[in-house]
Amino acid sequence: MPNIKVFSGTSHPDLAQRIVDRLGIDLGKVVTKKFSNLETCVEIGESVRGEDVYIVQSGSGEINDNLMELLIMINACKIASASRVTAVIPCFPYARQDKKDKLQGGEDGFENAKFSNKNYDWKFRGFFDIPVDNLYAEPAVLKWIRENIPEWKNSIIVSPDAGGAKRVTSIADRLNVEFALIHKERKKANEVASMVLVGDVKEKIAILVDDMADTCGTIVHAADRLVEAGALKVYAILTHGIFSGPAISRINNACFEAVVVTNTIPQDGHMRDCPKIQCIDVSMMFAEAVRRTHNGESVSYLFSNVPY
Repeated sequence: MPNIKVFSGTSHPDLAQRIVDRLGIDLGKVVTKKFSNLETCVEIGESVRGEDVYIVQSGSGEINDNLMELLIMINACKIASASRVTAVIPCFPYARQDKKDKLQGGEDGFENAKFSNKNYDWKFRGFFDIPVDNLYAEPAVLKWIRENIPEWKNSIIVSPDAGGAKRVTSIADRLNVEFALIHKERKKANEVASMVLVGDVKEKIAILVDDMADTCGTIVHAADRLVEAGALKVYAILTHGIFSGPAISRINNACFEAVVVTNTIPQDGHMRDCPKIQCIDVSMMFAEAVRRTHNGESVSYLFSNVPY
């Protein structure tokens, strides 16, 4: 693939390496460090003049530092005369703060195209005046269910909140199984007051599907509610496994057969601490999105297919 360079930020170098391995190219040379005053410094270690540049940086870990690092890398490539710079953002930061009472800012300041592996509609796509391709984890989730849950034909897809109804109905339709949802009322952020199950999960394999898991209070309460309602087994499949605070201990003590996440966020440490956590590698989806974008091809194929 001529005239293409892929660089990695510090948030998820393993995923970036998997992407370039899939593309059959080397990862670009870049050095990131901090000055004594803690400002971020980025040094691009090779020429990008006239190149099609892709920068992989996920919204995880030290989110604010990683976001600033991405912006500085974009700027460094642009002033070095790259022909095009594309940000590959596996987990888009601040995506949960899109409510009207929380989002008070104006237009987003990005100047470059992005990919974001989200499993829900990206409501603020209209803030950008450049092309934005929103990748979905659904094809990889369907593949994992068919290959790893022997009883998947006796399953029911469950959303832990009403907002995920569209997501679970789409997956249930493609698997030709039933779906259910849990209506929850919150006292405050990260604290659920009550849960009401809508749907029949008795004698079924319940598969909870959500876009992300942070402290995991919601999905653990949902799993308990499903078992109370007669579910035989409970799986959780989550696009982004943040697992902050008490999340790991909650999962270890919960009734899950497995908690499955994608590797949009580094998961090695989480998997060491919790044997129930399993990981779906989505690097091939990002690599194919990069290849198709570089060649001027449509990426809509990835909305319903997993590249092999």
